[in-house]
Amino acid sequence: MPPPPEQQVAPVCVHCVHYFVTYEPTTPHGCRYFGMKSRMVPSLVVKQESGQHCGAFERKNSTKVKPRG
Repeated sequence: MPPPPEQQVAPVCVHCVHYFVTYEPTTPHGCRYFGMKSRMVPSLVVKQESGQHCGAFERKNSTKVKPRG
């Protein structure tokens, strides 16, 4: 049985396929799924606005850089 919603851990955006870095000083974080840029990490914006953890989270296949060759 999954834990109650208030005990669930928020997803980590940097591990999500939809997350990107904007390189804009005022809005450095972005989410392609929601089409937004923000000063805060997108999962925190979603939690703040909806009261729920982000349902669009999809883990990246690998966070390690593969060597060329």
